[in-house]
Amino acid sequence: MSGDFLILLIVIIYMGILLAIGFAAGRLIKSPEDFFLAGRSLGSWVTAISSTAASESGWVVLGAVGMVYQFGVSALWYAPGCLMGYWINLYCLAPRLRRESEKRGSLTIPDFIADRFGDRGHLLRIVGIIIILISLSGYVAAQMTATGKAMQAILGVTYLQGICAGGVIIVIYTLMGGFRAVSWTDFFQGMVMVFALVFMPLLIMAKVGGYSHMLQQLGAIDPNLVTITGGRVGFVLFGFLVGLVGIGLGYPGQPHVLTRYMAASGDEKVRQTQVIAMVWGVLVFYGAGLLGLAGRVLMPSLMHPPGDPEQLFPLLSRQMLHPLLAGIMLAAILSAIMSTVSSQLLVAASAVSRDLFEKVFGLARSGRASVFAGRLAVFLLGSAAIVIAAQDVRVVFWFVLFAWSGLGAAFGPVLLLSLWTNLLTRYGALAGMLTGFIVTVVWKLTGLSDRLIYELVPAFLLATIMAILVSWMERLIRKKDAKEES
Repeated sequence: MSGDFLILLIVIIYMGILLAIGFAAGRLIKSPEDFFLAGRSLGSWVTAISSTAASESGWVVLGAVGMVYQFGVSALWYAPGCLMGYWINLYCLAPRLRRESEKRGSLTIPDFIADRFGDRGHLLRIVGIIIILISLSGYVAAQMTATGKAMQAILGVTYLQGICAGGVIIVIYTLMGGFRAVSWTDFFQGMVMVFALVFMPLLIMAKVGGYSHMLQQLGAIDPNLVTITGGRVGFVLFGFLVGLVGIGLGYPGQPHVLTRYMAASGDEKVRQTQVIAMVWGVLVFYGAGLLGLAGRVLMPSLMHPPGDPEQLFPLLSRQMLHPLLAGIMLAAILSAIMSTVSSQLLVAASAVSRDLFEKVFGLARSGRASVFAGRLAVFLLGSAAIVIAAQDVRVVFWFVLFAWSGLGAAFGPVLLLSLWTNLLTRYGALAGMLTGFIVTVVWKLTGLSDRLIYELVPAFLLATIMAILVSWMERLIRKKDAKEES
């Protein structure tokens, strides 16, 4: 049996497992709460691993590995930044969001914000829907593009065949099983990811002679590769560190991650989730970093055209592993991409079916109609993403640049303030959402992200300030009106 055939067989089995999970989950759907939140029945392991896998797309197994390969030890600052985001989500948001969303019967993030502040005229809900659809529509298409390219590189199929195969499977299991299928498949894919990013770095580290010897060889290539500053000083160093650590501010605003906490079955499950997810994050982030460092020693040629540092993981897998293990490693790359795209697809579909059709337009109010609308939205949005990705239009990647920041800045401050304080009013929440998203887009369009600082940091801070300021002004106006009436 040839190596390529064995790799193909592993990937086919992997895809079959995803479809089987989707079919099994679909048989348990009895209500809209089942379709959108798995009946709030997720256990601690599924909640922890599915939420973390959903937040880490191919950028970890490809992008982060390539970034550390290129910049060395200094690029590892991304890891504490991401772990800070995990901590905020798991300890500051997850317990309260689960309880409050269950008490109000909220099934989506716009649902919760509207229920929390009251939403006459559906203004909060509509703004939330628009932000989610703008941010995620291009993101889903870009992830479909990444799926096609990964399938092309791994299986040797054409780009279009890869898009169709990967995209159709994602749409089918999401459509069949809803949130439960997405969570179960993300759990499975998250376990594949963590196995790959623990096993592969250990193997490569042994190949280069251990950690100390690896650092010596890196220092011989370039002394800046082994320093925590990477040779940067002054404002350049400040901007670099803030940019990497500031990634963590995006986590509290990602609807495809936060809904996992809303679906947890109880407070005890959330407490267990906190430990499991933090350990997963440490293993994955630092595993990817060590792989990038050791890979720079083993494959220095990737720094020069036509080499691509982001292809380090698949190249090492093919060259150094038995085809059976190589197939598992390459399936981990697909896992990272597909776990995110299915989650984002379901969130976008939920915004259309639950928030727009059901809550704003008053359609599909019965349980069966609501589930049908959700499945129809998954099919239509997924099909549109496949069509866009099939054109290989590079502009979709422009959306990815601000999708993480836009969602994080729009929803993060509002959710944190609404769950931990009584400072916000309805218009304060609206101002925070709009400010976070608009500042992100303007900052990116004007090039300030490249010249000054990563857009998420100022957008998050300004959204927080604006939300509190507008809420304070609204309360002052109300007090003044009340005095005049009396």
